[in-house]
Amino acid sequence: MSAYNASEVEPKWQKRWRDAKLHKTVYDPEKPKYYALDMFPYPSGSGLHVGHCEGYTATDIITRYKRMCGCNVLHPMGWDAFGLPAENFAIKTGIHPSVTTEKAIANFRKQIDSIGFAYDWDREINTTDPSYYKWTQWIFLQLYKKGLAYEGFMPINWCPSCKTGLANEEVTGGNCERCGSQVERKDLRQWILKITEYADRLLEDLDEVDWPDSTLAMQRNWIGRSEGAEVIFTVSEGEAKGEQVKVFTTRPDTLYGATYMVLAPEHPLVEKITTEAQAGAVEEYKQSARKKSDLERTELSKEKSGVFTGGYALNPVNKKPIPVWIADYVLAGYGTGAIMAVPAHDERDFEFAQKYDIPIIQVVAPLEDKEIEKGKAFIDEGVNINSGDLDGLSTKEAKKKITSQLENSGRGKAAVSYRLRDWIFSRQRYWGEPIPVIHCEKCGVVPVPEKDLPVKLPEVDKYEPSGTGESPLANIEEWLNTECPTCGESAKRETNTMPQWAGSCWYYLRYIDPQNDSEPWSKDIEKKWMNVDLYVGGAEHAVLHLLYSRFWHKVLYDLGYVTTKEPFKKLRHQGTVLASTYRDSFGKYHSLDDIEFDGNDARLKETGEKLSTEVEKMAKSKLNGVNPDDVIAKYGADVLRLYEMFMGEFELPKPWDPRAIEGCSRLIKRIWRLVNEFKPLVDGDPNRRTRHKTIKKVTSDIESMKFNTAIAAIMEYVNELMSNGVIKEDLSTLARLIAPFAPHLGDEAWEKLGEKGFILNTQWPQYDESLVKESVVTVVVQVNGKLRANFKASRETSRNELEQMALSQEKVKAHTEGKTIKKVIVVPGKLVNIVVS
Repeated sequence: MSAYNASEVEPKWQKRWRDAKLHKTVYDPEKPKYYALDMFPYPSGSGLHVGHCEGYTATDIITRYKRMCGCNVLHPMGWDAFGLPAENFAIKTGIHPSVTTEKAIANFRKQIDSIGFAYDWDREINTTDPSYYKWTQWIFLQLYKKGLAYEGFMPINWCPSCKTGLANEEVTGGNCERCGSQVERKDLRQWILKITEYADRLLEDLDEVDWPDSTLAMQRNWIGRSEGAEVIFTVSEGEAKGEQVKVFTTRPDTLYGATYMVLAPEHPLVEKITTEAQAGAVEEYKQSARKKSDLERTELSKEKSGVFTGGYALNPVNKKPIPVWIADYVLAGYGTGAIMAVPAHDERDFEFAQKYDIPIIQVVAPLEDKEIEKGKAFIDEGVNINSGDLDGLSTKEAKKKITSQLENSGRGKAAVSYRLRDWIFSRQRYWGEPIPVIHCEKCGVVPVPEKDLPVKLPEVDKYEPSGTGESPLANIEEWLNTECPTCGESAKRETNTMPQWAGSCWYYLRYIDPQNDSEPWSKDIEKKWMNVDLYVGGAEHAVLHLLYSRFWHKVLYDLGYVTTKEPFKKLRHQGTVLASTYRDSFGKYHSLDDIEFDGNDARLKETGEKLSTEVEKMAKSKLNGVNPDDVIAKYGADVLRLYEMFMGEFELPKPWDPRAIEGCSRLIKRIWRLVNEFKPLVDGDPNRRTRHKTIKKVTSDIESMKFNTAIAAIMEYVNELMSNGVIKEDLSTLARLIAPFAPHLGDEAWEKLGEKGFILNTQWPQYDESLVKESVVTVVVQVNGKLRANFKASRETSRNELEQMALSQEKVKAHTEGKTIKKVIVVPGKLVNIVVS
């Protein structure tokens, strides 16, 4: 018998697939379409990891299966290649980002091909390719023309030492990740997109998609729609006397309990309302706040701090003056940048009031079945007290009445607020898409004419920060200086670039028509392929990427460029792949190369020392990362694919166990042995029922993405075949069932069986429903509704026979003897319930 040699078989079939362009997308109007999409990767120098492979294998299995079921399949791949890491590496090494990106992409593509994924490489896209980002710029112009893109001054993280803006990810503990200097907040001109105009639709249309509940919840929470009231407080004295301060609250019923106000340190009224005596303390606090990121300022667990401005504002319901404070946990960019504080009924306000000895007035009493926990705020609904004519009203009634009073008096109104903020869309970077606008002293902001797109990044050798907070592009005079398209006078290009999110907002649309030079995609082609039937990727993108993509898609829908409200019909996240870490008594990590296993114990090869073992996320520093290239070199790509899916449920975290891979390797060898040693049975078809049950099980499990149980069913089928003998139909069925999971083995077995062509072009095996029903079933017996026994019976057993078989069970007799049987309920094939008295 010739042993199965993956190192020979897999490259052979990969070449044949390439030569035949087997995976090229073909559209046949007579067939249903199926568009499966992976969240495309950032091509880092470290290459693919097994987490990538998990998601890619899942979509590959499904698309191979769908194609065998007769679908037009679109399964593309590309690269999200703009971004901060490549630019930082360029600054450090002097190697152009395009060079490192191109090298990383080549490595990724090589790895992907070695695993046998069925991608149509004719549709490959790269967000850094001018032919791609030409259309990213085009979409920006559509947003601008629709009034959804505007300029504004917004705070960024600023390192005074590096003289550059920093992303939140580059700030650790308030310090610059590069040099360790303390980061400040600096207001810079930014481009901003009005995503808030689509807030309600972004919420409502979540009802139309099949996404995980946790992802839907995160989307809804990020948008954060709240109903309440806008309340107007009036400054009562000083330079700002008569100035209005608007706040939004979801609990207007607690207005009588508002004993102070808080403004963001950046609020425009702070300077006017601050008294001379408090000016020094306020200015010191403002400077301190500027050194903190928004994340640090709003951290729930941090101790709240603030400074009294010396000013007061009038509570609109009782005209009592309340002190106005500033505190860094209030952000200028969120809501109105001001809050009313009701310490008796808000935990954060309660903590603040206790710290600064501010009055705490209870205005809501708990209902009869609740009580206030001592030393804490009462935040539930209840009945109003100490609230004038609101006393005695329920929270719901009080909200309605006070809102009406505010509207009638001109001191407020019913309002809706959102946690969602407009999207700051610019980055002060080189390695990103140039924003296609021109600044003219005479004409102002002028969009680049669409015929002049793309605005290409200039080829430069230096990427150092400008020192002013602007992009490095501001230093490239020959690129910066241009003519105004409107008046022809000298003008300057926009130097901010787009964030990395931009290219990934719409890439799923470019895949459907990637070679189109005259438009981003054909409207006719869009109707054929959209929307995406299955989108797979990590849960870490559950909020922003999905939110931004949905926003752009809805704008394009409004403009008539797409025909679906949502881009991604079904979304699934792969679970995190975990791995064991091994540490010795000194706390040093060891890789698998240093280890031998003694039963369940891991020991150092050199000393025999037993190592401590923990299951954690993969990390280079812990020496537990797994390179798919290593697995392929040892076992082959099909074993890697099988094990990735067999580890556990697709959407749950699961541990990588190098010893468990052997089971998938044995399955490959056993299937090959069955095919290679095939000698057909002369008589009978002993596996007929098992064959049809396996087809049904594997089909159902692939559809529901239960890949681990599908593989288990194939394993059981193989066991049956090895025990009972086989006919050719057993093996041709097995080859087709295993092909989506292990495609190289599938084609090799198909050829060995004497079949023609590629297995991907064959029909998925069908099952006979009459053969998958169990001929023998388990019938449970209840006495007065309580389970007392069970027995086996033929599915065809009559009601009368089932009743007699149930009554004859010894455990049933013990509960019926000496009692009157009033009724016997029989559910054929399932249950007998005996009612006695």
